[in-house]
Amino acid sequence: MNIQVDGYMASPAANPIVQLVRWTIARLSQIPDALISLIARLSMAAVFWQAGQTKVQGFVVDIVNAEVHLGWPRLSESVIPLFMDEYRLPFISPAIAAPMAAFGEHFFPLLLVLGLATRFSAMAMLGMTLVIQFLVYPGSYATHGTWAAALLFLMAHGPGKISLDHWIASRQPR
Repeated sequence: MNIQVDGYMASPAANPIVQLVRWTIARLSQIPDALISLIARLSMAAVFWQAGQTKVQGFVVDIVNAEVHLGWPRLSESVIPLFMDEYRLPFISPAIAAPMAAFGEHFFPLLLVLGLATRFSAMAMLGMTLVIQFLVYPGSYATHGTWAAALLFLMAHGPGKISLDHWIASRQPR
């Protein structure tokens, strides 16, 4: 009996490597989407949250360094000049872009952590990623491609079972 593995015909009895590959693929196929979604949500939330934290002062939530200061957030003094000099987005004033970015980099990650409006939040963060890639740091396609892959997964597959979206959907009458 011949078996097709990745387009190649092979006899499993004659080739233990083919058996190992098939066994490995079968095990990897059992990784639950809910786990992948949770990791993608938390990872992308951390990336954008940290970027947002660099744009504000008076409000700090850094779980890695155990630093929390729950004051009223305000833009850091260096943020608007950063948008004027380094980011230089076309068609939008730095005075508008800076607070929008700071808000988006906090709001959408919070939604992702909760698993609330996940597909919408992932789409918004993908939009920010595309702006960063094409208008700010075009040489960082490897990083932004990784972000895009995680965000596209969330858009296509949703937040998984460990989310408010799933909890809300499970309570809706069918």
